[in-house]
Amino acid sequence: MDDGLADLLHRVVMLMGEATRRRTDDLDGLTYSQIRLLGTLEDIEPTTQHRLAQALSISDPAVSRALRPLETDGLVRITVDPEHARRRLVRLTELGRKAFHAAGKPLYDELREALVAAGFPYERYLEDTLRLAEILASD
Repeated sequence: MDDGLADLLHRVVMLMGEATRRRTDDLDGLTYSQIRLLGTLEDIEPTTQHRLAQALSISDPAVSRALRPLETDGLVRITVDPEHARRRLVRLTELGRKAFHAAGKPLYDELREALVAAGFPYERYLEDTLRLAEILASD
C-alpha cells in the first residue's frame, strides 16, 4: 500500500475512534470499551474470559470487571465451562447482539461517508473485499 493511502486510512480511523467515543456517551449507558468488548465477543464467542482479555489486550481482572454490568444488563451470558470447572465461558445474548449492531450501524455509515469524502474508493474496496471473502469461503 502506498504511503498516501496508508496515511489517509490512519487519519480516518483516528477520526472515527474520536467520533465513536463522543457518540457512545449517548448510547443508553454503553461506553466505547463496552461496545468494543461486545464486538470482539461476537467475533470469537463462545470464549473464555482469558481469551477475551487477550483479544482486547487487557488484563483478566479488567475483562471480569467489564463483563459484570453487561451480564447484569442481559447483554452477555457467563457460564461455567463444562470441560473445565474453573473456566467461565462468555457468550453474547440476543439483546447484546442487537445493542452492538445498533451502536455500530451509524458508525458504519459515518465511516463510509468520511472515506468517500476523503477520496477513498470505498465502493471498489467493498466489492473487492466481498469478492475476496467469497473466494476464501469457497476453499
